[in-house]
Amino acid sequence: MVRRIFWMAVGAGAAVWAMGKANEAVHRLTPDSISGTAARGALRLGDAAKRFAQDVQAGMAEREQELRADLGLDGTAVVEPPRRRRALRPEPGHRAISAAPGSPAAALPPKRSTTTKSIAEPRQRRALPGSNPTGRTTDGVG
Repeated sequence: MVRRIFWMAVGAGAAVWAMGKANEAVHRLTPDSISGTAARGALRLGDAAKRFAQDVQAGMAEREQELRADLGLDGTAVVEPPRRRRALRPEPGHRAISAAPGSPAAALPPKRSTTTKSIAEPRQRRALPGSNPTGRTTDGVG
């Protein structure tokens, strides 16, 4: 008889525990509870995003100060005057190329050329061995 009472008490305790868990699950799965859980999660996510943005802003400001100090933009660097660029001098034996007809550069007035050789001068033909200055070979074929 004691065994029966013991097992009846264990069964009643298990039933009470199971009913408590079932009620808790039902409460967790109601629409109000689900929306509340989602809202709390969204608030936590928003807070985390806000903290992240603040950390990024602080890091950006710190890096900007470092860059300003390194580049001298905070007034600590001495600025050198700009260097004058040298004009390119034409190399001997080089000649200028004229602009293509119809291009915008062709409408510009021509610059004075400093080269000694003109583009319009024809190149002299070099005589090949066994040929005369007219370009014909001495065997009469060419």
